[in-house]
Amino acid sequence: MLHSLLRRRQIRRRDKIKHTRDIFRIALPAIVSNITTPLLGLVDTAISGHLGAASYLGAIALGGTLFSTLYMLFGFLRMGTSGLTAQAYGSGDRKAEALALWRALAVGTIGAVALLALSPFAAEPVLKLMGPQDETTGELALQYFRIVVWGAPAVLCSYSLSGWFLGMQDSRAPMWMALVTNVVNIGVSLTLVYGLGLKIEGVALGTVVAQWCGAAYGAYIVWKHFKPDRVSASEITARGELGKYLRIHFDIFLRTCCLIAVTLWFTRSGARAGVDTLAANALLLQLFLLFSYFMDGFAFAGEALGGKFHGAGESGAVRSLVRELMITGLICAVAFGVAYMAGGELIFRLLSDDEGVRRTAVEYIWWAVALPFCGFTAFVMDGVMIGLTRTRGMLGALGVASIGFFALYYAGTKSGMGNHGLWLAFDAYLAIRGVVEYIIVRRSKV
Repeated sequence: MLHSLLRRRQIRRRDKIKHTRDIFRIALPAIVSNITTPLLGLVDTAISGHLGAASYLGAIALGGTLFSTLYMLFGFLRMGTSGLTAQAYGSGDRKAEALALWRALAVGTIGAVALLALSPFAAEPVLKLMGPQDETTGELALQYFRIVVWGAPAVLCSYSLSGWFLGMQDSRAPMWMALVTNVVNIGVSLTLVYGLGLKIEGVALGTVVAQWCGAAYGAYIVWKHFKPDRVSASEITARGELGKYLRIHFDIFLRTCCLIAVTLWFTRSGARAGVDTLAANALLLQLFLLFSYFMDGFAFAGEALGGKFHGAGESGAVRSLVRELMITGLICAVAFGVAYMAGGELIFRLLSDDEGVRRTAVEYIWWAVALPFCGFTAFVMDGVMIGLTRTRGMLGALGVASIGFFALYYAGTKSGMGNHGLWLAFDAYLAIRGVVEYIIVRRSKV
């Protein structure tokens, strides 16, 4: 009896060490990839900021915001693909691994063709809706859009490839794709703008070339190192499996729409409170963004490992993985919370020269300190649920959290809490989302 108990404890300890090692093996490259990805837009902004007129910078800001929102709607290509691929990997089904890749690429191609077909008609009305302050900025933004939209097939292909690599337990490939994309973008954009004298056209072309190079490098990795099985068109479009695939992706698409709605409302509410409050909220959200880069890495580990264990039928390993990720997430939350408490004002000084904005941001610093504690469960459980393909549960959890956000926001508005009410609603929204997802996973049979 005692020997059996000691043996079980030894096995649990061994599995815990292995899970922790696997979590960090996937999470660390993913964190590097997350941190480098925004550099694509940052390089465009930096170059356009030195072209001699504010209208260039404004045009890049408008175009970049439009594309980031647009591509965010296609995030299902990465998330849905990673979960299905990880399950196929765990079960050892090479045919299912290949089908997950080719279906993702097929859906991405269709989406890219639709974007290219609609762009001549939709670009101008959408940019006008975003409200550029002068005609020159609007024209430059339109010019930027018409060039950068040709990178859509490469971007959606990269989303599909990144999700597939993650499902195959490889987070280094997406990291190298991101690094290649950024290095090419810097080199080509600088050459076109400062070497050939192009202006916004050079910035836009540099982005497109970089996006295609990143996608091509990802395709090369697939061909060189993975060599997925060949599949026929009839297998890709098989009604039952394709229906399941599209349902998962549609759930994630609707969830993304809810995320965007909350984010836009948060920005709108801050803008109505005044320029200083809007700018202060932007600074505070940078703290949340920094935390999210790290937690997304562990969420990716949850996707890859959770899907693999689920595909292999190892329910005990899934439960152990959830415990390990929750402990890791809590440690990260404590570290970031303490860092923001101690160094928040210093970070604000680095981000802004405006004393009024910094003072306003300090007034709300405690809401930013609370963000990691409120949000780590949501990040962890997002990853696990994607790996388990519990996308309907994810959508339901975000729906409940969104209702909570708007209810608390209006309650705070009625009680005169102002921007404090907005931050209370946002922190609660993250906490509700994580708690509901955790309950769903605990109650589901995995």
